[in-house]
Amino acid sequence: MSTRHFLRDDDLSPSELLEVLDLADAMKAAPFDHKPLSGPQTVALVFDRPTLRTQVSFAAGIAELGGNPMTVDGGLAAMGSREGVEDVARILGRQAAAIVWRTAHQSDVVTMASYAGVPVLNALTDEFHPCQLLADLQTVREHTGRLAGVRAAFVGDGACNMGNSWVLAGASAGLHVVIGAPDGFSPDADVVAKAREIAQDTGGSVELTTDPVEAVKGAEVVITDSWVSMGREEEAGDRLRIFPPYGVTEELLAHAEPEAIVMHCLPAYRGKEIADEVIEGPQSVVWDEAENRRHAQKAVLTWLLDHS
Repeated sequence: MSTRHFLRDDDLSPSELLEVLDLADAMKAAPFDHKPLSGPQTVALVFDRPTLRTQVSFAAGIAELGGNPMTVDGGLAAMGSREGVEDVARILGRQAAAIVWRTAHQSDVVTMASYAGVPVLNALTDEFHPCQLLADLQTVREHTGRLAGVRAAFVGDGACNMGNSWVLAGASAGLHVVIGAPDGFSPDADVVAKAREIAQDTGGSVELTTDPVEAVKGAEVVITDSWVSMGREEEAGDRLRIFPPYGVTEELLAHAEPEAIVMHCLPAYRGKEIADEVIEGPQSVVWDEAENRRHAQKAVLTWLLDHS
């Protein structure tokens, strides 16, 4: 059996995605019933980028699975400068049952997976944020009762990792995903093409628009993210001039379905991509979404270990 990894959202087939989400629901209902890491086995958590939810949810989840979370400071490890990713992968693979890495470049997690010999999970790169999407889909299903056929609108910077992951994971789950973003800020064209290919088999769809009102019209789920992603700070001035029409305000939300839920992967910059009264309002499910990182990540880690 080959080693399975979770580096981008389509590393799970549509049927496998549903298996993982079902397992996440079971683990949420009974957090201490699954102990695949008893021993305890160690899972390496490597962080090159700022982290709060990713670190705490993986650490708590691995402990609940009976394992030992071993945090590796990416700054001290200095992968890519002090020593190559290939060498680090082979070292960590002999110390840990799995490796979780939050870093900049997708190519680096691909290299890690090629050499580690154990499952590697992408905890965020500039291109994709697949663990977040598992939690998001779990949250959508909790609040709407289904995934297939749900209309979900992502408004703001569609060219970020969340935009890419939403079209891939949403298409895999059979959602109708609409990206509302300014010209030049759509998800990667190759990712959109792959998502539309997947959607042909799942009944989902991917739509791109530059009109934020058109994007949220009829949506059951409205999603946003920071307009200035990590590594893009020098573009902040220009972005803050371009994106205000895409902010999730009460006025924009009024065009969605009356019971639409609002999601944000956090951290949120209130008064910019999302209004304070929206994130604190009755339609916000961001705290459920943040909690579900733990359950969804426990599920995908368990699934990868079972299938490797």
